[in-house]
Amino acid sequence: MPEYLIDTQVYGELIQAGFRRSGHYTYRPCCGDCQACLSVRVNVSTFAPKRAQRRAWKQHRHLTATQHALHYKPAHYALYQRYQAKRHLGGGMDNDGHEPYHNFLLQSHVNSKLIEFHERDELRMVSIIDVLPDGLSSVYTFFDPDVASASFGTYNILWQIERCRELGLTYLYLGYWIKGNRKMGYKANFQPLEILIDGQWQQLDSSHFS
Repeated sequence: MPEYLIDTQVYGELIQAGFRRSGHYTYRPCCGDCQACLSVRVNVSTFAPKRAQRRAWKQHRHLTATQHALHYKPAHYALYQRYQAKRHLGGGMDNDGHEPYHNFLLQSHVNSKLIEFHERDELRMVSIIDVLPDGLSSVYTFFDPDVASASFGTYNILWQIERCRELGLTYLYLGYWIKGNRKMGYKANFQPLEILIDGQWQQLDSSHFS
């Protein structure tokens, strides 16, 4: 999609149709006969956390979250590099320099925010979100990979769900999900999950994702 045509309102309509944003690029997978990439979202009014998720919330609720405009900070980039090296080694993003990092996370034509999560004076997590007319879109999150027994990723999604409720928004958009993909499997833990199939959002139970 031409970037000059995209603003928050337009992107809010596009994400409902299965599009996603990466920096200034707005796209939707189109792979011939393959339709494995499916858009998923959480309706925050029907979501109820599981026991493990409640534990993650309790474990990390002492983190201090602060909201900022998109900006570069060396501490963010250093945390991003550590996260990629520990969690996604060989995934193609573990060698990202400053320019790919900036293009991926710090460029936007929509209402995007950078959320810092601190534990006292230690930066533990950074999350990029888009604030859209009907919900939040979870763009990307990276966190300290060296804290033993932490559940930062789970806590972050729970935080975003709670933020939707605070803002009176209906959905948390989690991007694409591929059945059987281990790195995307965490999205199926946030039930009930809505999935876009043949242009219609449908609520599916956990049996569909197993």
